Amino acid sequence: MSFYLRGALVEFMPTPLIPIPNIIVFQYNPETMSHSWTQPEAPSSGANQTTENPMAVTGNPGESFSFSLSLDAADSIANGSASGALASVSGVYSRLAALEMLLYPSKASQDGLLGKVTAAVGSAFGGTPAPKSKVPENTINTVLFVWGPGRIVPVRVTALTVTERLYDTLLNPTKAEAQITLRVLTAKELAHTTGPLKEVAGVAVDYTQTLREALAVANLVNSAESILGMLPI
Repeated sequence: MSFYLRGALVEFMPTPLIPIPNIIVFQYNPETMSHSWTQPEAPSSGANQTTENPMAVTGNPGESFSFSLSLDAADSIANGSASGALASVSGVYSRLAALEMLLYPSKASQDGLLGKVTAAVGSAFGGTPAPKSKVPENTINTVLFVWGPGRIVPVRVTALTVTERLYDTLLNPTKAEAQITLRVLTAKELAHTTGPLKEVAGVAVDYTQTLREALAVANLVNSAESILGMLPI
């Protein structure tokens, strides 16, 4: 039996009794993904500076991901699982709604049905009540983008475009494609965030960066082979 990992978006809510994440597992992994970097602006020169260092930067480069997710209720129904029963009633609308909620402020999530259900689940597992913190309405929840063991990064969903293709008799979408753009949060940005899962996001940033640096060092083997290939011998 073949097995393959699937990507996911993991949303953490700060108010439940036990932090139970809202895990959005991709029904199908995207076949292509755009991974972009942008350099930060160069530092402005001081009044006493006559020359500027052209290689100077103010921080780490910005990083973003963009990809499309395909959603199909027919495959879920054919599996005969609990998700299939939900798909037979609502199509892919429940999956789309979970993605849409990633763009809403924390207060809307906590005071809404999703936040109350998550808190109830935490209480059922023996959680102790925690003081409800005041969360500004313009603050969104922490989201982790998980793409295999090598990429686990905190992100902000900056864009979501949904194309609905087919509908059932109740006009629930049964097939859809969601175009998602994610901006990776930096360690400097995370320093200004609050909440019990701030440390989780920070660990994810450090882990992914450490792995990236280790793989870059491992690439020295390829560099050595390339240098030998350049020599006229």
